[in-house]
Formats: sequence, structure tokens, C-alpha cells
Amino acid sequence: MALNTSPETAIPVGEVSRLIGGWIDRLGAVWVEGQITQLSRRPGAGVVFLTLRDPSFDISVSVTCYRQVFDAVADVVSEGARVVVHAKPEWYAPRGQLSLRAAEIRPVGVGELLARLEQLKKSLAAEGLFAAERKKPLPFLPQLIGLVCGRASAAERDVLENARHRWPAVRFEVRNVAVQGVHAVPQVVQAVKELDELGEVDVIIVARGGGSVEDLLPFSDEQLVRAVAECRTPVVSAIGHEPDNPLLDHVADLRASTPTDAAKKVVPDVGEEYERVRLLRDRARRCVEAFVEREERGLAHALARPSIEDPHRMIDERADHVASLVDRSRRTLGHLLDRADSELTHTHARVVALSPAATLKRGYAVLQKADGHVVRDPGEVSAEETLRARVSEGEFSVRVDA
Repeated sequence: MALNTSPETAIPVGEVSRLIGGWIDRLGAVWVEGQITQLSRRPGAGVVFLTLRDPSFDISVSVTCYRQVFDAVADVVSEGARVVVHAKPEWYAPRGQLSLRAAEIRPVGVGELLARLEQLKKSLAAEGLFAAERKKPLPFLPQLIGLVCGRASAAERDVLENARHRWPAVRFEVRNVAVQGVHAVPQVVQAVKELDELGEVDVIIVARGGGSVEDLLPFSDEQLVRAVAECRTPVVSAIGHEPDNPLLDHVADLRASTPTDAAKKVVPDVGEEYERVRLLRDRARRCVEAFVEREERGLAHALARPSIEDPHRMIDERADHVASLVDRSRRTLGHLLDRADSELTHTHARVVALSPAATLKRGYAVLQKADGHVVRDPGEVSAEETLRARVSEGEFSVRVDA
């Protein structure tokens, strides 16, 4: 419970330590998993001191146990080993120090480690961290490569030498870290984050040589997997050899079987690229030459056609035919005009012969009443009626006699 204190009613340090010890004493025994980082077995001492560390976080706790408890697993447990400890938290009031009093220590076997890794792998895969759509493509020619590896390691040498042999101008930003042991995970995570924050780094390679399952455990750590998943820069995993398959391989954007393979996949070979350019240039030249030759043949074939070779010959061949058609047209038109003229003359003669004027010229006259009505019957006129007589050369008036 919280204490009611103030500057005037402050409690002594000893009282605070006693209260903390009382609260911790109420805790029961717990099973704790971690990695042994320090181990102290003094000859003749009845108590063994060790430090248990969480490999995923920079957190450690002191553990003490009786010698007979540790002797039960002394043959299979050493510094760097993963263990499960059944212990009760204790508070050492004089120093204000928390520790665990172990009653039982059990080593974590390889089979159990693999089972836990498989379970973690399924959990992370369910979150989508291993999905193919998350993979980022690698640049064709990276200008600056980030490399995370052990100091003066064979992996570092393999990557640098092979990459520079393939492309001498390539540059590296190297981060040397612990690649196994208790400090591996935080150092690798920190190095990856630093390189990811450098905008000029085009790709990051995490490389390590081969080793046992326990040696490669840091590269299956959940914290490291999530850190790589959050990277904006493409990450290449080059851990161990071909059979090794840490979880980093699944979350990385590209998995290389070895550090040497990583260099080959990240950096193009200048000789191969030069040869590819030469082949493409030759192919382009052949394509252009074939196109020009094909067009030349087509042009020659077109020029060899009679219509192109002698364009006036067709006109000359058709000139006589056109002249013949013109003469025929003229003759036909002349015949039509002559026939029409003859028919017109004949029709005119008939019209003239049948016209009233011709009749009048033969001595006939036409009598018309005052209203212009032609007299056809004597009964149409009356005595003393004046009529108009029309003859060939003119007209005159006549009076009807009784």
C-alpha cells in the first residue's frame, strides 16, 4: 500500500528497505527463463552466484543457489547457456539489492529451443511479418551498403572481398557487433536501426558465419525480427550456412545462404554487366542492320515495279485508247445532233403546214366576234352584227347582211 509521507514526515532509508523487503517476501516462487552471463563458483563455498539475463532486453538479475543445486546441472550448464530457474525473489536490505534464490535449475535443451522457435515463427507469421508483399526489392547497383557483422570475422571478409571484386567502386558502412552471446541481440538491433536511419545506405546485410543452434539464437530473437520488419531499407540475411534457417531469414527482404552469397546477390558483377551490355549492343546493331536491309529490299522491290520504273508508260499505253474513245464520242455526238436536226426540221415543216397562218395564206379567213370568240356556226351571229375578219396579211371589219 502507498505510504503517506511528506518532507516533514519522511521515513528512514532502512524503513523503506524493510518495507520493500516485506512486499517482495509476499511474492511466491516463480519459474524464470534466461541466459547465464556470469557464473561464480568459489572453491569450498556453499553458495554459487550467477547472473541471469534476458537476451531480448538489456535486463539482468542476480541469482544465488546452494552448491548442491548447481552441481546437479554443472556438467551441462555454463556461461551463455539458457536455463529455466525455479526461484523465489529475495531482498537484501543492507544493500537494497534484489536477487533470486534458486531451488532448481533446468537447462533448456535444443529440442525445446527449436519447439519454442517454431511456436514464435508461427506467431510472427500470423501477424504477417513474413508475408511476401512486405518484401522490398533490392536496388540494382547500391552505392552504399550497410554491413552488420562480427569484428574481424570471416563473414565480414567474405562480404567485403567478394563485393569489391565484383564491383570495385562499391562502398560499405560497417557496424561490428557481437554475433553471439548475451550482448548480440541489443547490439545487432542498434546497428540495424542506425544504418536504417542513414538515408544514403541503400541496403543492409546482416552476416554471420556458421555455428550451433545456440550460437545462432540471437538471429531468431523476436526483438530483432520486429526491428528488421520496421526497417525502411531492404535487409539481406546472410546467417550461417545453407541448412541454417533463423527467423531473420523469413523477415528479411532477401535470404542469402552464406555471406559470400549475399555479396553476389547484392552487388552486380562488373564483368558480367559489361558482357551483358556488349551482347545487348551487338543485338541492337544486328536488329538495326536487319531492319535497314529489309527496308532496302522493300524499296528496291518498289522501284522495280513498272509503275515506278516508267511512270509514263501507263499513260502512253492508255493515250491511243483515250483518243479512240474521244473520236467515238465525237462521232456518236455528231450522229445524235444530225438526227435531232433532221427530226427538228421535219417537225417544223409539219407545224408550219398545220398552222392557222398557212391556212390563211391559202385564202381562208377567220371571223371573230367583238369578244374574240371565233364564229363556227352561222347561228352564232345576228343580222347587222359587226364581225372582225382576219386574213393572211391582216384583218378588217365586216357586217352581217340579213
